[in-house]
Amino acid sequence: MSATLIPKASASDAPAWQAALAELGPAFFSRVEPQPLSQPHWIARNGALARELGLDEQWLASQEALFGFAGCAVLPGSQPVASVYSGHQFGVWAGQLGDGRALILGQLQTPQGPVEVQLKGAGRTPYSRMGDGRAVLRSSIREYLCSEAMHGLGIPTTRALCLAGSPSPVLREEVETAAVVTRTAPSFLRFGHFEHFSHGGRHELLRQLADHVIARYYPDCAQAPNPYAALLEAVSRRTASLLAQWQAVGFCHGVMNTDNMSILGLTLDYGPFQFLDAFDPDHICNHSDSGGRYAFKRQPGVAHWNLFCLGQALMPLIDSEDAALQALQAYKGQFEADLTQALRGKLGLLDAEQSQDLALVDDLLQLLARERVDHTIFWRRLCDFRQHPTAVHELFIDRPTFAAWAGRYETRCAHLEPHSQRDFMRQRNPRYVLRNHLGEQAIAAAKSGDHAPLQQLLRVLHAPFEDHPQDAALAGFPPDWAASIEISCSS
Repeated sequence: MSATLIPKASASDAPAWQAALAELGPAFFSRVEPQPLSQPHWIARNGALARELGLDEQWLASQEALFGFAGCAVLPGSQPVASVYSGHQFGVWAGQLGDGRALILGQLQTPQGPVEVQLKGAGRTPYSRMGDGRAVLRSSIREYLCSEAMHGLGIPTTRALCLAGSPSPVLREEVETAAVVTRTAPSFLRFGHFEHFSHGGRHELLRQLADHVIARYYPDCAQAPNPYAALLEAVSRRTASLLAQWQAVGFCHGVMNTDNMSILGLTLDYGPFQFLDAFDPDHICNHSDSGGRYAFKRQPGVAHWNLFCLGQALMPLIDSEDAALQALQAYKGQFEADLTQALRGKLGLLDAEQSQDLALVDDLLQLLARERVDHTIFWRRLCDFRQHPTAVHELFIDRPTFAAWAGRYETRCAHLEPHSQRDFMRQRNPRYVLRNHLGEQAIAAAKSGDHAPLQQLLRVLHAPFEDHPQDAALAGFPPDWAASIEISCSS
């Protein structure tokens, strides 16, 4: 399909593109044009994000935007590129990887600063290896929904601008239809970008990449005695904070390879993710993860391991093992502090920390795990515990044990004003998360051409701490069949 067939929006409406990664040079990317899909159509458009980016919503609804974001034409002024990187996958060095089905259209200047815009599923690139470069409607809806769900929860993430579908067939476990999701981030640079140039012995290019990241995203590191060790520490702290938020909300990423780790501490690459239904620290959400490497409770340790890989990649620049190890040590303290703060917040302990708080948290988590209590429903009901304790008690089989814990909790909270505590907790314990079965229902409807369930789900996920009485069914317990949903790396 030719861009000449597409009605042009006015120059004032269309975005003004800047080249992405251009200042890094051709060693970091390949120029690639998207491969057209047949009969593209809109599945979803994110008006709120468009406004944040300074994009004209009328233009976003235009046929020009549809064809451009479906990969059927190159938008005027954009220069699509696929970036090269390497990485460790499931703990094993995988060598060169890269954007196998992603294209960065370019960079936009927004009120929040520069933002890269990327198509996922727009066709083969030089880094596709044996893949077709496509994404299916199923996985694209999951990514669109989850990136917006994470944003609604206040967790750092890439964002989804729009989603286009096509009847073009794509073969996975079965034949499915194609889709392209347009996602945005200040940068899509990953740990694997640094690994690629370090493992290849191209240390000047490694330095160029590190200097670029410091200058653009971590300028304070430039003033440190060892800027590259300071960069490693800053990334370690951001990653620790991200993992603390994942663990607090019950989010499982599912495939925490180093090439899926953002240098900015963003949640990146939504594949076999899941929000916990029953609280199970051993839960494995990725059906492809037979060894359980990325089980929920192992995520913080895996992130630390990935940071060691980043530290190893930066060693030619840091040039001091002690400095690198010291930088990496920041992770543990940051993670523990942030997770403790998050869990105390979920309990409504809005005063100064007391000596019994840690034991109160640990004992509760053990009880939730032993009884496999629904994670989201428990925490949301706990917000009203002081007014309606029965609703929380009935979640437990071993009620005497929970009652003993609840007695300690009531004593700890006795001096806190109940309504203020409840309001505080309701801003930290969402009523709605993207449960797997909700995603599956929205996908099934979208496959039949009904996008209303998708829009309903997006509405509550954009404001997950609100009650949304008309959508209360989306906050209920998962159906029995939800336990049989299997999500793999192809998802």
